[in-house]
Amino acid sequence: MDVLPALLSVGYICGPKISSYMLCGGILAWLVLVPLLALFGGDAVIGTATTPISAMSSSEIWSSYIRYIGAGAVAAGGILSLIKSLPMIIRTFRDAMKGFGKSSGNNDRTSRDLPMHYVIGGALICILAIWLIPTIQVNLFGALLIVVFGFFFATVSSRMVGIVGSSNNPVSGMAIATLLFSTLLLKATGNNGGNGMIAAITIGTVICIVAAMAGDTSQDLKTGYLLGATPIKQQVGEIIGSVVSAAAIGGTLYLLNSAWGYGSTQLPAPQATLMKLVVEGVMNGNLPWTLIFAGACIAVVVEILGIPVLPFAIGLYLPIHLSTPIMAGGIIRLIFDRRKYKNEKTKENVIQGGVLFTSGMIAGEGLIGIVLAILAVIPMASARGTSVGEFIDVSGSLNLGNIGGLVFFAALIAILLKFTIWNKKNEA
Repeated sequence: MDVLPALLSVGYICGPKISSYMLCGGILAWLVLVPLLALFGGDAVIGTATTPISAMSSSEIWSSYIRYIGAGAVAAGGILSLIKSLPMIIRTFRDAMKGFGKSSGNNDRTSRDLPMHYVIGGALICILAIWLIPTIQVNLFGALLIVVFGFFFATVSSRMVGIVGSSNNPVSGMAIATLLFSTLLLKATGNNGGNGMIAAITIGTVICIVAAMAGDTSQDLKTGYLLGATPIKQQVGEIIGSVVSAAAIGGTLYLLNSAWGYGSTQLPAPQATLMKLVVEGVMNGNLPWTLIFAGACIAVVVEILGIPVLPFAIGLYLPIHLSTPIMAGGIIRLIFDRRKYKNEKTKENVIQGGVLFTSGMIAGEGLIGIVLAILAVIPMASARGTSVGEFIDVSGSLNLGNIGGLVFFAALIAILLKFTIWNKKNEA
């Protein structure tokens, strides 16, 4: 119940189409594949499972089999999005290389950028830090992989977002491709075991951040160009913002891990689990490739049918109880979109008011989660070494039963309606 506001909000913001694709993936997983495995699996034990299928519950079947199928579908979806973007990637990379290092010859304020030697020097410092700081556990070969993948994907991402838009930035495809290739290369060069897995996930994570930040920076600089901003001042601001946000986010992640631990009921971390499944499977050679390829084939069929693969694959990978409230949010957005309004201004006020409210619920849930994590790790004065969380159940969700959950969900929807279509200010 504690994630219902965020899930409803995600569905509203994503819209009915994306939400329906996710729900379709969940329906295929939980209402088709799980029953088929339970019916025909018998006493079979496949892949990493240790219990016969006949003795498993639906959740255990999902955990041991379906999530591998979902992982294959997500990986195939990311690679397919990368392949579809390949012509544009090649073209943008070629155009970027033609203009690399060339000066526009314009000394106007709106054409001043950070000197290239500062940029290259900063990049070298970052790579050396990744290589030399012991806790990161990336060797020289891994650092070189980051340089190669980062240079290529940063160029592609920034150009694609600047020219086409952020919706065409295949970050998921870039991250998955990097994760697979870096894991295979590290294993081939003898970097096996736990250190190799940590290095592979670190490389994939860095490249994912590089691609996302390159696209975001490109969008910021494009906006600044349209408004007449000074690029060098924007770039300095981007650097400051990146350092500050990295420290804040890093501290928050350590806090959450100290409070509950990633992979627990309170912090399931499905994306991190997906990366873990891929890296461990490739490194240990025990990845259930039959299930992975089954998921990849499902993704190919979905692509042929003209359905966006990644939303469908994510729904296939996630538990259905997460996709259902997302679909509810998508239905509310569909009702808002098709409702008759006095004029377009009223419609815009209602829809944007809903986006603002649901965005606030997502942010609010994140802030409350941080407060609860702080309470869970603060030692009590009356019992040294004992955290508040051991006396107050701040990590669990309030269990009101099915009826209570429905009442709570209905109240959330009513509050959303109160701030949108029932808000008289939106009629102005």
